[in-house]
Amino acid sequence: MASNLTFSVDCSAFYAFNPLVSMFPCPTVEATMPTAATIDPALIAVSVVVPTWGRLDQLDSCLDALTRQTLAPERYEIIVVDDEPDHNTLHLVSGWRARKIERGPRLIYLANAGQHGAAAARNRGWRVARAPIIAFTDDAAIPAPDWLEKALAEFASGIDALCGKISMPLAATPTEYQRAALRMQDAEFACANFFSRRELLEAEGGFDERFADAHCSETDLYFRLLARTAQIARADQVQVTQPLRPPPWGASVSELRHSVGQALLYKKHPQLYRQKIQDRPPWDYYAIVAVLLLAFIATIAGSPLLAASGVTAWLVLTIRLCQRRLHGTSHSVKHVAEIIVTSVLIPPLAVFWRLTGALRYRVRFA
Repeated sequence: MASNLTFSVDCSAFYAFNPLVSMFPCPTVEATMPTAATIDPALIAVSVVVPTWGRLDQLDSCLDALTRQTLAPERYEIIVVDDEPDHNTLHLVSGWRARKIERGPRLIYLANAGQHGAAAARNRGWRVARAPIIAFTDDAAIPAPDWLEKALAEFASGIDALCGKISMPLAATPTEYQRAALRMQDAEFACANFFSRRELLEAEGGFDERFADAHCSETDLYFRLLARTAQIARADQVQVTQPLRPPPWGASVSELRHSVGQALLYKKHPQLYRQKIQDRPPWDYYAIVAVLLLAFIATIAGSPLLAASGVTAWLVLTIRLCQRRLHGTSHSVKHVAEIIVTSVLIPPLAVFWRLTGALRYRVRFA
């Protein structure tokens, strides 16, 4: 019996970034290919939303896992939202369509032409989804073969949302960055493995797109779901693996800018923020910055003894910070050098970004 695989492409943003083709109309393209079973929209039980931004090799592994699900292919669809519209990503998704001609779920490519960021990409994805249940994962995640099947079984009990298990294989002696990332395995909520009823997302308006940081936007959604007493289940048997790649040098410094979003998160959910994220301000950072300013002012004022005292206090506090960050992590020369340099930079930059967030969102966030 003849049947079809539907592959949809929204090229608007791609055309916007390619002036040579911008003179042509920008339609939403939907091609039909023969498959093993006709995909009836009424049969689609879950829509998988995968935001991506130029990480082709990771997206390739993710799509490989998603197209090998034990759930019948006519029961789910995959929506790839490209937050950095690129013809290479479009070509990759098209290649998966070709490989799964005989049997495969509906594949959709969306080029995100509007506001960028994980929150905006996820919103665009779930809003075009056709299923009553939305599954979120990351392009760096590799869902288990029975990921969707086991998740749908949990929803049979009437829950509103589901958080699955995230496994992150690490070396025996991880770097500080890897150790911090490992906390995701025990996190109460992470969009690398999250399912929600569509009606719940509609009621909450989806993700708050003011958050540029993915972690802040998903934490905000989680806090809003807690406030409305949604039934959120946790199922460790619903698993994805998220391999950690070596981060760029100084990643701990570049991530400090996300403290601006933390200020907005605190403004919206002050009590939950203190309960679940940070029970008190980072007073050690403020102390380091304070003695550093003291040394600078004393030098300008011509007080060498006070300046020396400030420098000594700064050195002691910075060494303690280095020791705390190195505890239980790799002691390779490269990692130790990175910790020393970034420990000098982190306190002043952390205070700067936190104060920037406090001023931007007009909140007493320290």
